[in-house]
Amino acid sequence: MRVARLIITGRVQGVGFRYFVERTAARYGLAGWVRNRIDGSVEAVAAGPAQAVEAMIADCQRGPSTARVDFLRVIESAEAELAARQPGQNFSVLPTR
Repeated sequence: MRVARLIITGRVQGVGFRYFVERTAARYGLAGWVRNRIDGSVEAVAAGPAQAVEAMIADCQRGPSTARVDFLRVIESAEAELAARQPGQNFSVLPTR
């Protein structure tokens, strides 16, 4: 299993980016979470088979049609990151932090 933390900058808030990430994760069967950050970026953690995580990263580099992704940073992470999810959810949209 691969766990990756994504930090996405550009025009990524107010354009449905978090829900795009949530739908993309569901399509690939990934666990994790996504949230807006107070600095204007979006942060996500995706966990699952390496090929599925890579596919999600590629999709997030494009984002929804209403977004503009300027930069996407990938940080290899650990399963402990999944603890931030809402109880009982495979993938959560979390409050801004």
